[in-house]
Amino acid sequence: MKTNLVRDASSWCVLFILAWACGVGAARAQGAASNLAPGAPGAEAHWPSAGKQGVGTSNTLESKVWFTLRAGVLTEVYYPTVDVANSQELQFVVVSAGGRVETESADATHRIEIIDPRALSFRQTNTAKSGAWTIRKTYTSDPERHTVLINVQFESRAPAALYVYYDPSLHNSGLHDSAWVQGDALLASDAGKTSALLSSAGFNEMTNGYLGTSDGLTQLRRAGASGRIPNQHARAADGNVVQVARVARTGQPFTLALGFGAGEEEALANARASLAKGFARVRADYERGWHEYLASLRRVEPKYQPQFDMAAMILRAHEDKTYRGANIASLSVPWGGGATANEPNVGGYHLVWSRDLYQVATALHALGDKAGADRALNYLFKVQQKADGSFPQNSWLDGRPFWGSLQLDEVAYPLILAYTLGRTDNETWTKHVRPAADFLIRTGPRTPQERWEEKAGYSPSTIAAEIAGLVCAAEIARRNDAHASAAIYLAAADEWARNVERWTATSTGMHGDGNYYIRIAHTDDDPNDADKMNAGNGGADYDEREYVDAGFLELVRLGVRRADDPLIARSLAVVDKVLRVETPNGAAWYRYNHDGYGEMDDGRPWNFDGKYTGKGRLWALLSGERGQYELARGEVAAARLRLDHMLGFANEGLMLPEQIWDRRESPGAEFVFGEGTGSATPLAWTMAQFIRLASNLSEGRNLETPDIVAARYTSKPAPADAGGASVGE
Repeated sequence: MKTNLVRDASSWCVLFILAWACGVGAARAQGAASNLAPGAPGAEAHWPSAGKQGVGTSNTLESKVWFTLRAGVLTEVYYPTVDVANSQELQFVVVSAGGRVETESADATHRIEIIDPRALSFRQTNTAKSGAWTIRKTYTSDPERHTVLINVQFESRAPAALYVYYDPSLHNSGLHDSAWVQGDALLASDAGKTSALLSSAGFNEMTNGYLGTSDGLTQLRRAGASGRIPNQHARAADGNVVQVARVARTGQPFTLALGFGAGEEEALANARASLAKGFARVRADYERGWHEYLASLRRVEPKYQPQFDMAAMILRAHEDKTYRGANIASLSVPWGGGATANEPNVGGYHLVWSRDLYQVATALHALGDKAGADRALNYLFKVQQKADGSFPQNSWLDGRPFWGSLQLDEVAYPLILAYTLGRTDNETWTKHVRPAADFLIRTGPRTPQERWEEKAGYSPSTIAAEIAGLVCAAEIARRNDAHASAAIYLAAADEWARNVERWTATSTGMHGDGNYYIRIAHTDDDPNDADKMNAGNGGADYDEREYVDAGFLELVRLGVRRADDPLIARSLAVVDKVLRVETPNGAAWYRYNHDGYGEMDDGRPWNFDGKYTGKGRLWALLSGERGQYELARGEVAAARLRLDHMLGFANEGLMLPEQIWDRRESPGAEFVFGEGTGSATPLAWTMAQFIRLASNLSEGRNLETPDIVAARYTSKPAPADAGGASVGE
């Protein structure tokens, strides 16, 4: 009887425990559900400004993560390819006595340092405008895995709490993320991309919320004197989520690890492994990789070497690690791009343009990285080139076209690059060069868009590329015994070379003596017929003879016209009168007059109102192009002065911009006469232009001018005043 009673009591006990456990589990499940953050989906998402002061990635293929820095904070982080942005901002929030809330971005002065001039290593120092605190952050990425590490030093003059604020925007989208707390980590995920944020100092008060409604920063600002997050939400689903956590221990330097992976296990494993490896060891490995790369490259004059090294590393950092040879135009979205960042349809400049990749590849070749230049050509031919031989206006890394137009200089540049790199084998000829050259013959010389991607017509810069491309293709054809094709290409090139002035230079213009190259003959091949052309970007209509740019200098750089050609000289005088501005950092030029692609005068970004309006500013790369022209004329001192000016256009992190502010009047502290704007910074094309001019000055000539083109068109003296060189037979 006793045994049975014990057995029965044990059974009742088990049943009670099971019932209690089920009840607790149900309560926990109900609690978890109730702890879903309110206020979905949150405010609309917007990409940060493109004016980056630093970018970084390891010089390894194993680590497929890139970071960008601006105004004291971490901005976009790219993973697993260089065209996929996954964050908008990571910064710190300081809560002082009485509940005063200050952020690094809004309430501090910012300084950035390059802490190793031969690596992409940066430190941000943010000092509270109130004088209450200083935060120093040093950045690196783990060469062995997909993790960004941030070493943090927090100094406060009075007791204060430090919170980390992280706004994930995974998969190029800011509105569809889900975020949750998992143990000591903050995780977020969308479309097969997951981030994991850890701290070596631990977290508490961990919360997930929706931007502007329930996020931790919004709560702190509403909390008043308590100085704490009142409602800590375990999860926020499918919205513009923000993750906030208090750093548990701030008395000593600590490290944040932001790891990425396809799922939560991989992201967490990467973050934990990098954190365990330690910041000092990761940084040493990271910097060693960059030292080894730079050791293999050309050296230039000491004055230019730091900027030259930075430009070389930036070009390397803009190459993808899965789609080898694919260099994007910039790790940025100019002016934050588009109306919102809600959907994954904003490519910004993290796309591939054939033209920009040609600029990068010729720079890589000039500085001594021929393998990198060859990878670029392989990508152009094997991924981007279309079946008809043409190339898309631009594309995602996998070759999918983004914008839908056609620019014939982008079809021609790969032909020039193939010749420059000695890629004249039969497969290159039959599968790539011949289809592209045949496409030019069928469709040129008139282009649906010129190099500024806005207007159709007869463009001197495009025609220069077409002529040079066909001559290079003819030589590759000849080396493959395709003599009939070679003859066709040369005949077309010669015909276009004979007519480029007739098609693109006015003799009845309103600038100078009326005889100069115009930007583009828009509707037909008559530059004197006074056709009207809209300026674009909300601008007015003008006589096409009103528009000028310096694109005709491509005729000199590519060997189609001599540098002392009289028409070139007259056109340059017009360009200087209409487009040149003397800035505190040196002379700079607009790309063309009446340009609308840039900030408005009051500082609002281009396309702020969704109407694609603005005002074009000065373009830094044009100073480098002018320097190459002056070098072709033998004016070495003048060319070196242009390189000096480009040095002045760089920001504290030695990032060279797309555009620079063009006037003393400033709508805000971020707009400084002669310095970069919110345009793409760094722009790979500008960095490449600096490398080319510096390398060419070292050699005393323009290295990328195709010798076979120059031999055909510029070996004889220019006519006394006719413009144009003799055309080969």
